Amino acid sequence: MKRTGIAILSAALLVAACSDDGSSTATTEAAAETTVTTAAPDTTAAPTTVPPAEEADSATLAEVQAALDAGPAGCDPLDTGRCLLPYPSNAYTVADDSTDTGLRVALPADSLPANESGVSIDLTEWNRNDGFSPNTPIMALLPGLDAEASALPTWTDIGSSLADDATVVLIDTTSGERIPLWAEIDMKSADPAERALTIRPAISLPEGHTFAVGLRGMVDGTGAAFEPTAAFRVYRDNLTTSLEPIEARRADMETTLAALEGAGVARGDLQLAWSFTVASTRSISERMLHIRDDALATLGEVAPAHTVTTVTPNSHDNIALQIEGTFTVPNYLTGDGGPGNAFNYSSDAIDSLPEQNGTVEAPFVCNISVATMEGTEPAHLVQYGHGLLGAHTEINAGNVRAMSNEHNVVHCATKWAGMSEDDIGNAAGTLGEFSNFPTMADRLQQGVLNQIFLGRLMTREGGLGDDPNFHRADGSPLIDTSELDYDGNSQGGIMGLMLAAVSPDFERAVLGVPGMNYSLLLPRSVDFDTYEAIFIPAYPNDLDRTMILAVTQMLWDRGEGAGYVQHLTSDPYPNTPAKTVLLHVAFGDHQVTELSALIEARTIGATIHRPVAIDGRWQEKEPGWGLESTEYPSSGSGIVIWDSGMEPIPFDNIAPRVGDDSHEDPRADPDVRAQKASFLFDDTLVDVCDGAACTADHRD
Repeated sequence: MKRTGIAILSAALLVAACSDDGSSTATTEAAAETTVTTAAPDTTAAPTTVPPAEEADSATLAEVQAALDAGPAGCDPLDTGRCLLPYPSNAYTVADDSTDTGLRVALPADSLPANESGVSIDLTEWNRNDGFSPNTPIMALLPGLDAEASALPTWTDIGSSLADDATVVLIDTTSGERIPLWAEIDMKSADPAERALTIRPAISLPEGHTFAVGLRGMVDGTGAAFEPTAAFRVYRDNLTTSLEPIEARRADMETTLAALEGAGVARGDLQLAWSFTVASTRSISERMLHIRDDALATLGEVAPAHTVTTVTPNSHDNIALQIEGTFTVPNYLTGDGGPGNAFNYSSDAIDSLPEQNGTVEAPFVCNISVATMEGTEPAHLVQYGHGLLGAHTEINAGNVRAMSNEHNVVHCATKWAGMSEDDIGNAAGTLGEFSNFPTMADRLQQGVLNQIFLGRLMTREGGLGDDPNFHRADGSPLIDTSELDYDGNSQGGIMGLMLAAVSPDFERAVLGVPGMNYSLLLPRSVDFDTYEAIFIPAYPNDLDRTMILAVTQMLWDRGEGAGYVQHLTSDPYPNTPAKTVLLHVAFGDHQVTELSALIEARTIGATIHRPVAIDGRWQEKEPGWGLESTEYPSSGSGIVIWDSGMEPIPFDNIAPRVGDDSHEDPRADPDVRAQKASFLFDDTLVDVCDGAACTADHRD
């Protein structure tokens, strides 16, 4: 099924999730056979149950004033647990007619914690945005919250979040649709009093839209209901004040309460409510698209300059020839473009775009298999993306070499600048002082530009196709430069999503053990252990670190797939083809949680292989909730869960640690490689699992 937008997806999920008793019982297949048109609630109308205006008493006024005075100037009094909570919130924006949303983020100075050296996080780059992340965690602090007694909707039963009596409600006030979600208590925090309630949207939120959040039925471990803060009671109960910061926000809060009431959430039941606006398409992607378009306009329809530095015969098993070299890419970073350099701006204007600052030389490596060398047909060209803080030489891995030899493929790769082995030092420095994070986000975008130029090197005149090293002794070509595909694993799946969304040169991609949204991925990954050894001493409070990761997603979006996913399979960027992608997920992955791949799949409208897993193994109440079944053979995007018998992921937001890791199992399985080959080279997704759950051999 081809999706044309996330609003349509949300409507379909609503139909799939709701039954007569308000619980999630309808099957995905049944939903796929039913077409229902629902009218969106009128979220602009005044609420019908606004209490009569009444002056707030002196005790309430004193509480509100104390909340306004607490912490750094500009903190939101709705949640006194931490500055910036509840998060995200339009309380931290200002009007700005120059932006696409009409807003500009204005996080207060010192609203995020200083590190142990006393250095505050400089929020200048965050405050360029015209809204918050479409992949944001939504947070509030309710100390002692009992998740079960509060009936928090879980990731195992996302449909329950759309029930009439759901205790956590998220409304798209732009479209009027309910947003599917799950909510959890942050078990990364050791202190129960600082375990934030974290709400995770089950899709990437539409860009430029505004959302209303409502909490009701929240109780603590004794069964006692949480009392609203004085500031929230002032709005909910229509208590008038003489406090300018409170009254200036009243109209916005009335709109928020009206949106929730229009969705059936009684005003008097609310314990907390607020609204936030997601950043616009332009705010998230314009820097990346600008450097892409500017660089390609200069390059034209030819390959970038390149130099072959090393040619190694029989470098590895199955590899007849390995060719290494460098190619030239325009540099849009300061200095030499290396780690720690940010975008090169000619002015301090808030809407400035990066300008070229000379060039950089990026490395490349290509492997020509024995089968290709001994055959007569030119090989398929596949651009490969490596894993976390790794290197382009990952194409020497056994599974990649096997793919090359089994399916007549020449893989070429370059480093993911920004998240390669070269960037380890800068990543470590950033974990100790998060003002440095913009240098990572900016260099990741330069890294994607490098990848685009590698694609041009692989396919354009004057590139590898014209290099004698890519011809047999008889002069026949070893590679077919007429078509380019992409394959990447782990970080190569995460960053490959971004590359696919902005590349003008390929139309199909396989994203192996993929995910998106680092604020979701990191707490659930064993890989983060190494980096927490730096992060924790620098920012020793658990809730502080959770807040930093949440806010940092605003900049991650510019430099990872989560910020670009809404333009992957539909609504593509200008001068960019829509893509068809295959997601290969490892059941029980210790490094990249399958939950993020499911969010990705729902957002792009992928279909899912069913049975999703062996009976009794999959933890969702409705396996593959919100996704239609793949009908084979398929020409569309799909997601396949590969089960190698490992333990399921934990229920809480912690990393899996029981048993072996399945992360590398799918790519090592010949059936997986056969499915990839058909998808990439025959443009067809085929069932290699014979109608059963897909299983992979465990790689010891």
